[in-house]
Amino acid sequence: METATATVSPARAFIGVSEVWVPEGDRLVHAAGEYGALRAFEAASIRTSFGYGEGLPGKAWAEARPVVLKGFDGSYFKRTEAAKEAGLTSAVALPVFAGEVLKAVLVVLCGDDDTTTGAIEVWAERDGLLLLDDGYYGAAKHFEWVSQHTHFPKGQGLPGGVWAAQTPMLFRDLGSGYRFIRSESAGAAGLTTGLGLPVPVPGEQTYIATLLSARGTPIARRFEIWDAREARMGKDGGAMLIDGICEREGPLWSEDNPRRAQIWQGPIGQVLGSGLPQVISGGQIAAGYSSMVALPIHRGEEIAHIVAWYV
Repeated sequence: METATATVSPARAFIGVSEVWVPEGDRLVHAAGEYGALRAFEAASIRTSFGYGEGLPGKAWAEARPVVLKGFDGSYFKRTEAAKEAGLTSAVALPVFAGEVLKAVLVVLCGDDDTTTGAIEVWAERDGLLLLDDGYYGAAKHFEWVSQHTHFPKGQGLPGGVWAAQTPMLFRDLGSGYRFIRSESAGAAGLTTGLGLPVPVPGEQTYIATLLSARGTPIARRFEIWDAREARMGKDGGAMLIDGICEREGPLWSEDNPRRAQIWQGPIGQVLGSGLPQVISGGQIAAGYSSMVALPIHRGEEIAHIVAWYV
């Protein structure tokens, strides 16, 4: 993967903390995290573990579904005091299942003020339609209201497109894109880029997660979708970048010169080898960015896709 010598000037990001929890015996333990300057919250997190059904990661494990928690006071969240001191007010947990087996739980935590705008949504299928299960929107209150009153048939909009294809999808220009059903309210909220991904869980329930990034407080400045399916990569494995957009490099995918990742080589290769999400910070990871999250999406027991975002 290409790297650059210059670094991107960071804007205030929508997501303040990203962390990975993995099963160890009958508990979930801290495996990795990106905390920025929130050292006290990082220290509290490293010392913490979660039983089945305990805290936010344990709830996502026990209920085998993505979980949105929009307030910590009086909730099952275990690190409330440390989160309050760090200015963190909301969190989303995405479980990573390989078939019936929980591989990890990715947790992202956000702050809340009058200017932080973006969206992390969870859509669930009910009676043949995708309805908003829950979401965190920061200051985008009107867009939140519109989302609560929107539903998607299979194939329609970003959530419905992901549901139909069973693959991650990347939408650009949310405010003007005809494929994005909520484009008018997205444009008013300053939302620009959307990443949609299936969240496979045991059983028959369908969940789709969407990450909608705004210009002023971006979820990420670079998004990538990698295809690791054997039908594309053959018996030798690896993954190929099939879509991506970068604030510095522009469109990332090239049919004439596709980027590839091999198992255990680089962050994407680490995901391929381990089957676990990767949260990496420090140094220059790609194109001058200093932190990234890479999330595997399994089909059955095998990794089908990897999505990555960079700040």
